[in-house]
Amino acid sequence: MQSDSQIHAGFSDPVFQSQAAFRALLTALSEPGLVQDIGSALQPPAGLEAATAIALLTLADYETPIWLPPSLKGGPAGAWLRFHCGAALVEDPAAAAFAVIDGRLKAPLLSAFNPGDDQFPDRSTTVIVQCAALTAGDAVMLAGPGIAGSRAIAPSGLRPGFWAEIEANAALYPCGVDLILSHGTQALGLPRSTQILEA
Repeated sequence: MQSDSQIHAGFSDPVFQSQAAFRALLTALSEPGLVQDIGSALQPPAGLEAATAIALLTLADYETPIWLPPSLKGGPAGAWLRFHCGAALVEDPAAAAFAVIDGRLKAPLLSAFNPGDDQFPDRSTTVIVQCAALTAGDAVMLAGPGIAGSRAIAPSGLRPGFWAEIEANAALYPCGVDLILSHGTQALGLPRSTQILEA
């Protein structure tokens, strides 16, 4: 059993687990709103959902700066990411390639992160939003690429005004941040191209 001062292990089978997680994350972003299980036996550090930890372990490396809330940056989560990913933890949300936010907190807003620009829209931040659950919240209807007609989702534990932020983000397309909502070992994608029909 590990103490809080020890860094939890990463993947036990890095090649297989990272490939499986990458495929699940790609599916989540190409089929917005469909919940994907990206879990493994990985024990996440305090403050990170398992899906968040797996996504960052899969996608981040020493060339991908990460923004964490101060409460996570200085604790086990920050130490775990520095150790396993070699990632720089940045102070400025706009400088991050990946970011983790608590969906219930009022700040930072999605507009604080890098939306990319017309020349390099792919340089935007991917924001992982940790939720209380991916179900049982107020339903919203999604539309856009990867969705046949419309699709309902109902994540819970999101701040007031969150869906208005998503609408504003979609209006920036082809710029804008991509989002991954996470809880437990599950995640759903909300790429910048996704439209909100009802909120």
